[in-house]
Amino acid sequence: MEDVFTVFTASKHCKVASKTIINWIDAGYIKAYRTPGGHRRINRKDLEAFMQKQGIPIPETVAEDNRKKILVVDDDPIIVESIVQCLEEDEHDYEVISAADGFEAGLQVNHFKPDLLILDIMMPDIKGFDVCKKIKSTPETKDTKIVILSAYLDEEKFARMKEYGADACFSKPLPLSQLKAEVSRQLSIRD
Repeated sequence: MEDVFTVFTASKHCKVASKTIINWIDAGYIKAYRTPGGHRRINRKDLEAFMQKQGIPIPETVAEDNRKKILVVDDDPIIVESIVQCLEEDEHDYEVISAADGFEAGLQVNHFKPDLLILDIMMPDIKGFDVCKKIKSTPETKDTKIVILSAYLDEEKFARMKEYGADACFSKPLPLSQLKAEVSRQLSIRD
């Protein structure tokens, strides 16, 4: 059994919405911490102590996690945090992690196996063009959806990213509501 819960797995354990868990954390009812990527995590003992205090039945097993996985890759921590938080709090309950550069993105793609990648094309160590091309040319990851976000996107770069396999390209700043709608569309989730 898991000793640490994500917001989503905690919501399934308590049989409430993810937003309810977030509200309980924000109100201080459930003790939680944040990972370096800004994700909320709850220790089992803290969640179950809260559940016991509130009279919420504690299930024997943890619900299986079959959420869509999203990897956010950008070297700007403020952009990463806002995208991660927006998607983690979405009603579709995505599992979201982040990477700060192309190298870390490569490692995370191999380990995490995301369904969708939100990718900045201008990073210090490796260009998003190369990341996109590598992902789409590898059999295990060729079906991964890629959404490009860039402050430097012009028609030529847009066309180049499409050649390398990008599924959608947007200029920064992109309103979070528009990004959420595009993520849902790319993952074929209907409201």
